[in-house]
Amino acid sequence: MKNIIPPVKGTRDFYPEQMAVRTWLYATVRRVSESFGYQEYEAPILEALALYAAKSGEELVKKQSYVFTDRGGEEITLRPELTPSLARMIAQKQGELALPARWWSFGPFWRYEKMQKGRSREFFQWNIDLLGVNSAEADAEMVAVAASFLKAVGLTPEKACILVNDRRFMEAEFEALNITPAMKTEVSGLVDRREKMEPAAWEAYALEVGLSPAQLEGLKNLLADKEAWRRSADLVRLFAALKALGADEYVRFDPNIVRGLLYYTGTVFEAFDVSGSVRRAILGGGRYDNLLKDVGGEPLPAVGFAMGDVVIGIILQELGLIPTLATSPASVLVTVFSAELQPGSLALAAELRRAGLNVNCYPEPVKLPRQFKFADRMGMRVVLVLGPDEAANGNITVKNLSSGTQEVLKRTAVLEAVKRILEKS
Repeated sequence: MKNIIPPVKGTRDFYPEQMAVRTWLYATVRRVSESFGYQEYEAPILEALALYAAKSGEELVKKQSYVFTDRGGEEITLRPELTPSLARMIAQKQGELALPARWWSFGPFWRYEKMQKGRSREFFQWNIDLLGVNSAEADAEMVAVAASFLKAVGLTPEKACILVNDRRFMEAEFEALNITPAMKTEVSGLVDRREKMEPAAWEAYALEVGLSPAQLEGLKNLLADKEAWRRSADLVRLFAALKALGADEYVRFDPNIVRGLLYYTGTVFEAFDVSGSVRRAILGGGRYDNLLKDVGGEPLPAVGFAMGDVVIGIILQELGLIPTLATSPASVLVTVFSAELQPGSLALAAELRRAGLNVNCYPEPVKLPRQFKFADRMGMRVVLVLGPDEAANGNITVKNLSSGTQEVLKRTAVLEAVKRILEKS
């Protein structure tokens, strides 16, 4: 073991058990996305660094991206996020695509970050976006997609919630507090830092950035007002649409949610588990109407969110919400009694596969108890034995591992017998 080279720090090995969970998560994401009519797409894992420099911010580009110079001298990065790639793809065919576009993807990303609970350097992420519509109802649909996912994985409103705000509403409230346009971005950053700082330190920092005591008091009152959304026509429409979509039980207004200051232009939202065992959002997103213009396209309204697999995986594991998953795609094992009878076992396995079953044929003639033990460890449900007696009489022994019963059947009856066992178990 001392000589085994370890995996790269911040990456994960996916053994079959972990891969089964990842596949289940992917399937759930697909089911939820497609239920709202979203199309799957994919973008390159390698992108030009310049794509992210357009909008992603200095920290992501210079500190978190895995960057290298290729043999042609171009600066390339392993993609740290997908939205810039999406914007590029839409911009390239903007005149050809049917709008509105509803697209989703699930794939790998890399960020050179400090690792902690809920954060790794290689991760898989669900991205889902609605482009071409600028309305509160479009934003509500995106929040409803998130709520549908939470429900699909067993996170009830008692276990998880989605916190919503609107950047346009906050800017209007800043104006009411006489916060100058030049200070809006800095004050938004101040709001974003609130949960990460002690109250006294946060208030001292607010005064340092230029807020007066009266403005600070007004800002604190705003951030504590959970009914402030009623002053926003857009948020009133958003919550009405969420109620119509049946997603409102998951959603709460929270003026402390501001999200990516360089991206978002309107609605913003984040989902959290109520227990707070992981101090990071399950997912987050919002409205971004300027990104296509920044990558060379025509302006196009857009709203979307992203969800990494690490945080949601930890939460579902801790809450016992990951279902029991089969790690072997084959539920049937055909044993090999002897070298002489192995061709018959291979032919039986091939026959069952042609009939649509997933079948594992043991690769060598070892003792049957060892083969039965293998089937049990792999979670198989049926074992078929073709021994000398069975071969002489045109029979197959069919053993149901769930019940422990077995019967000897004519070979022509085996397929239906196996199907019945698999349907019941």
